Amino acid sequence: MFGNLAFLAFLLSVFCESDAIAQFLFDHGTIKDTVFFDQQYSFIIVGAGSAGCVLANRLSENPEWKVLLLEVGDKESELITDIPVAAVTAMFTKYNWRYQTEKEKNACLLMDGGVCQWPKGKALGGTSVINFMVYNRGHKSDFDGWAAAGNNGWSYRDVLPYFRKLERIDIEELKSSKYRGRKGNVNVQYPAYRSKLLDAFIDAGKEFGYEETDPNGDKMLGFSQVQATTRDGKRWSAAKAYLRPVAKRKNLFVSTRTWVTRVLIDPQTKVAYGVEFWKDRQRYRINATKEVILSAGVIASPQILMLSGVGPTKDLNALQIPVIQDLRVGYNLQDHIILNGLAFLVNESITVSETSADGLSAFFKYYVFHSGPFTLPGGAEGLAFVKTPNSTLANDYPDIEIVFGPGAANGIFTAPMLRGFGMPEKFTEQVYRGIVGLPAFSLIPVLLQPKSRGRLSLKSKNPFQPPKMEPNYLSHSDDLNTLVKGVKLVHKLGESTSFQKYGSRLNRQPFPGCEKYVFGSNDYWGCCIKSYTLSLQHQVGTCKMGPSTDVDAVVNPQLQLYGIDRLRVVDASIIPTIPAAHTNAVVFMIGEKAADLIKNMWSS
Repeated sequence: MFGNLAFLAFLLSVFCESDAIAQFLFDHGTIKDTVFFDQQYSFIIVGAGSAGCVLANRLSENPEWKVLLLEVGDKESELITDIPVAAVTAMFTKYNWRYQTEKEKNACLLMDGGVCQWPKGKALGGTSVINFMVYNRGHKSDFDGWAAAGNNGWSYRDVLPYFRKLERIDIEELKSSKYRGRKGNVNVQYPAYRSKLLDAFIDAGKEFGYEETDPNGDKMLGFSQVQATTRDGKRWSAAKAYLRPVAKRKNLFVSTRTWVTRVLIDPQTKVAYGVEFWKDRQRYRINATKEVILSAGVIASPQILMLSGVGPTKDLNALQIPVIQDLRVGYNLQDHIILNGLAFLVNESITVSETSADGLSAFFKYYVFHSGPFTLPGGAEGLAFVKTPNSTLANDYPDIEIVFGPGAANGIFTAPMLRGFGMPEKFTEQVYRGIVGLPAFSLIPVLLQPKSRGRLSLKSKNPFQPPKMEPNYLSHSDDLNTLVKGVKLVHKLGESTSFQKYGSRLNRQPFPGCEKYVFGSNDYWGCCIKSYTLSLQHQVGTCKMGPSTDVDAVVNPQLQLYGIDRLRVVDASIIPTIPAAHTNAVVFMIGEKAADLIKNMWSS
């Protein structure tokens, strides 16, 4: 579904790996890089991802507070990252950490190296610079569940005002909805393109008893056109939304290419008083007079905590790291996984691919009118939130999401793109043999409520070495069973009456390694899922939020570290239970709410 544009963007990404090009793009941006540091600031924020950018904006609203934002990555390159349909090309740039998990027992078994790829953003804007831009909040019961577990102030009623605050809805028919915001920083719009296949997708949903809905409104179950964090057809990252509008504030200081190695904590008083970081081969120790805030993400925030002496005593002792506070840092890891690679062939050239979308015409539409298929976020055009047969979840709660794309991965140039996710060369050679370049669309099932839990831990005391990532996917049998049901539902949907007017049929070339099973059987789909597992990059939970009675909690409902004063975590790692959402919107909300928590504490 990526087309010629993705191939071109891939070449551009290689070109722009050059330090000279990156520096040129940075120097000509609007956010000035801090190279000289004061000895102390009011707040030090570690990580300029979605939450960190929100905090930098909101806390610097008070002119009496000096705010220092530290980011290990660089400014985003709009030349590469802005084009929605080419989002996958960002995986090949320096803006991706290119993390890899440990080998899994039940997942990613036939992926390259037997490991799962975890793309994560390394730039001002964090993962919002390389993600697929899908805007989805989750179900109201997700947040009511957080509150019921003892996280007071995090119910749906509590967080809805923050979702509305952050959002600038750019969809005319939704502007009057009481659930949507109209004056926020994060622009949300439909792609400026609608294929005939999207209509078939929504009609197919009606065949299965689902309405066309706004999944960010009062009813999540249903089918819809995808909503994306884009503006004028271009990616709208956290840095564009929250940093650029306030770049000239004299009390906001942003430092890129800055690697934080630990939080400075007094071991006697257990008060966080600053951070240690490296920039341009020089080490700095800078103090925070009010708070240190970790917004480095689900991987780096727990890593920095453990390097600072906050974490499981047994693990820290094994690495000879002095223990300041014993907490279950790194546990409770959750993620959404998918089965990719399903292609539904059609008889008409109505799909988005190299052969069906004229390159010059598409370029013209995009660059002149900000419209056309290049505005599709990651190639996605529709979403469905559905229930599988015999689901034990609440009647209005989905257990599977289906992502619809008007193209598939059988294009001429898509093989190298799939390799970026760790798909082996044999997969594309065998699965798409005989159908390369033919019109096809994709349906991708997503497991929304995994019961499996993983863990993140340190490999060593070296802060420049990635931590050990063990997602433990599919360790709970219910997860595999639900996703198998989801794949079978996708199969029925893709060959339903609504799609049959285009002669839709699933490509039946078997996935390598699963040929011994009957195609379409539970065993066959189970083999495919375990062999070619892909993450939707929604990792959460490694610094769990919970009440003081929760032995697994790392932060309280005010996001403060248990046992450590003046230290908070504000990012996806605090999420106690993963919501039925593409998590970027949720992290924006967490940043907005945390900013008010902090303001209320220090302004009183």
